[in-house]
Parts: sequence; C-alpha cells; structure tokens
Amino acid sequence: MTKTVAAFGQRFARFALAGAMALCLLTQSFTIQAAEEILKDDHPDRYVVQEGDTLWDIASMFLTDAWMWPEIWHVNANIENPHLIFPGDVIALTYIDGKPRLALERGEAGRTVRLSPMETYSRAENVTVKAEPKIRVQPLADAIPAIPLDAVSSLLNTGRIVDQFTLDEAPFILAGVADRLIFGPGDEFYARGNWPAEEVEAFGIFRKGDVYLDPETREVLGFEAREVGSARVVDDDDGVYTMTMTSVKEDVRLGDRLLPTEQRRVESTFYPSPPKEQVEGAIMTLLGGLTQVGRNDVVAINRGSVHGLEVGNVLEVSKSGRLTRDRISRELIELPSERAGLLMVFRLFDKMAYGLILETEEPIKVGDRFANPG
Repeated sequence: MTKTVAAFGQRFARFALAGAMALCLLTQSFTIQAAEEILKDDHPDRYVVQEGDTLWDIASMFLTDAWMWPEIWHVNANIENPHLIFPGDVIALTYIDGKPRLALERGEAGRTVRLSPMETYSRAENVTVKAEPKIRVQPLADAIPAIPLDAVSSLLNTGRIVDQFTLDEAPFILAGVADRLIFGPGDEFYARGNWPAEEVEAFGIFRKGDVYLDPETREVLGFEAREVGSARVVDDDDGVYTMTMTSVKEDVRLGDRLLPTEQRRVESTFYPSPPKEQVEGAIMTLLGGLTQVGRNDVVAINRGSVHGLEVGNVLEVSKSGRLTRDRISRELIELPSERAGLLMVFRLFDKMAYGLILETEEPIKVGDRFANPG
C-alpha cells in the first residue's frame, strides 16, 4: 500500500511539473503574442529624439497604436521628470519579465543647468555684495510636445463656447475716443453695458462665431465666442468705461462684446490616453470651413466633460458602411463600418470638445462616428 501511494505521488508530481511547464510555456507564448501585437514589425530598438519630433510620432515608430504608449512606458525613478522627453534623449526598447517596455536614457539637452549665486561689486559702497542664494534649474532645451502644438495653438487659449445669451448681455464697444470705426493696439474707446459685479481690469473682446448643433439630436451644444482682441480698463465714469486696446487678432469694431479675461489652466502638454468610460458620438463641425479633413486638422465633437471625456483622450473615428444591394434577396444592406483615423481631445467644454486629427486612413467629414479606440 505504501509503495502504491509513493508511486502515485511520484506520478502526480511529474504530472504537476509537466503541467506547470506547459502553463509557463503557454503564458510565455501569450506574452510573446501580446508583444508582437503591440509592437510594429519594423520597430527600432533605439531611437534618438530629434528637434521637431512629437511624442505621437515617436510612439508611432514603435507601436501599432500610438495611444498605447503609457501602457509600456517604463518610468526611471532616477531621472528627473521622466515623462518629459528632450531632443538628444534615447528611447530604448527593453523587456522586463518578458514584457516590452520603452525606457528613457537622458541626453545632454534634457539635463538641467543650475545657476549658482554670483558676487557683484558695488561701486557706490566700495564693497563686494553677494547675491541672494536663489538657484534656478532649467533644461537646456524645451521638451518635445505630445502633438504638433502649432496645429492647435490658436484654439488653446482663445475663443470660448458660451450659452445663447452670454454675448447678447455682455458690455459692448460704444465709441472710440478718437473718431474711428476700427481699432488697433493702443487705441482708446468707450464701452458700456452690464459690467460684472466684481472689479475686473482685463477683458477679452469677442464676436459671435459658429453655433454648434448636435448632429444626432439637433440640440444646441454651445455658441462660439470668437476672440478678436483684448483691452484693459483705464477709467470708469458712471458705468461708461474708458478702455485701451492691448492686443488685436482681427479688426475690432463698434458693437463688439467684452467678457472678463478667463482664468483657467491652459494645457500645453498632452498625454494621449483612452477614455476611462465608454464614449461614442459624432463629428459635428470641421474647423476652417473645410468639407473634409486629414491629419493635423481640427474638428468639433458632440461629447464633452459631462460624458466622461478628459483632455488628452484619444478616440477612434470610423465611417459608416456604405449601402449595397443584395443581388439574391434584393435587400438593401449596410456594410460594416470602417476605421478612418484617430483624434485627440485638446480643448474640453461641458457638452462638446475640440479634437486634433492624429491619423487618417481616408478623409474625415461631418457625421463620421467616434468611439473608444481598440
């Protein structure tokens, strides 16, 4: 009986060992398969970051889907600000526990320069004065952007989406101090209207822009207030403000409206990522008066912060399948939708957002659908 139990135990141990080895090989094969799926076939093993690169371009060299960059980014705790990448840095592909990881090797341009206090000679007092011990730390070069910022710079900190009556009820330019109809920097003008209760010195000058309609429900999602300039208050005489123009983006005219300068954080660094919640919607406007757009063009979409979107979220754009006639049954059949590209949210409002087209496989137009990538 003892021999039988011992033999059974040995057979079971061999079986368990074989099973464990098989499971290990199976797990390893899944890891290799996952690595092959996430990495491009022609990916480099190392890449030296160049001036003019964007994070999206670099991620596209290594990955089948650039938005998956955060999933394999290996943060080196020994590097200051490892999420910032500078020209001259090296992006190296490594494997940790069989999983692909992209690691950063800091180059000279990303290293910091520390400026120590300096001593200065005071002729008036005939003594050497030591400066205050302030130390400034700064990189030798600017970090590369995640996306081409020049494509969206005009929309990062100008223009607003407001409700229907915001501009109609805002103060307006009444007349110029000099007898003129169009104003430029340094010109003074008078304005009157419903001024904010709190004291405000800086105002943006706005004009009505597009009305954004949801292409699915026809709900008005917002009214564009297009910024044409800025001004500051010089004097207040019983509700009539004297103001001076500080900047101009377009011709500023009589009747243009004034809104207090918006205090908000302007995002200039983006980290592409999928939305945390499932989001689906449609493209409602192509900015710039175009009928079709491609890479680095800007679109407005009918989803915003109330739907779970965040700045940096990447969405997959698809085109509805075309209709075709089934020659056998004579039925009209809609073919499956096809991926058309990717966009990234860079400016967010309550019910809508602006997105930058990152990739296109064919031109994108109003009405095309978007959803979480994958």
